[in-house]
Amino acid sequence: MSEPLQPHDELLNAFRMAMRHVASTVYAVTTGHGGGRYGILATAVSSLSFDPPSLLVCVNRSASLHGPLASAETFCVNVLGLGNRDVAEHFMASGADRFDVGEWEEEHGVPVLATAQSSFICRRVDCHDFGTHSIFIGELIAAKHRADATPLTYYDRHYIDISEAPERHA
Repeated sequence: MSEPLQPHDELLNAFRMAMRHVASTVYAVTTGHGGGRYGILATAVSSLSFDPPSLLVCVNRSASLHGPLASAETFCVNVLGLGNRDVAEHFMASGADRFDVGEWEEEHGVPVLATAQSSFICRRVDCHDFGTHSIFIGELIAAKHRADATPLTYYDRHYIDISEAPERHA
């Protein structure tokens, strides 16, 4: 006999609470379109394939980035480091020009954070809608990485420093 399904609202609340306790790297996903620069903070980013090297980025269809990203040819996934917390906080401020804080450069027509831990510039190759979000697939065209950076991590609605996490050996 199978377990009864949880009511939708109860299931949604349980999902939100469980996801708050999944530590996630913080990304600034950016693009350029029609002469403007657009970006949002995201945690739903993942590597997809090594051949071809590609990423997937999940963006809420109500997000300010969604329309420009759906029309743009390229986008950048900037992996924020601990030193980029000011950028993350500024991106979250409503009404602010998100690119007023941080050292932004333009490469391949998209804003790239010069001080990010890593930056992945992708050509948008596909998009799929699911629920409230669109899943954008990007094929890598350029990448850079700073070995001396620690990722900015989000956990239970707070930024945390994982650099002090104990090392575990098998």
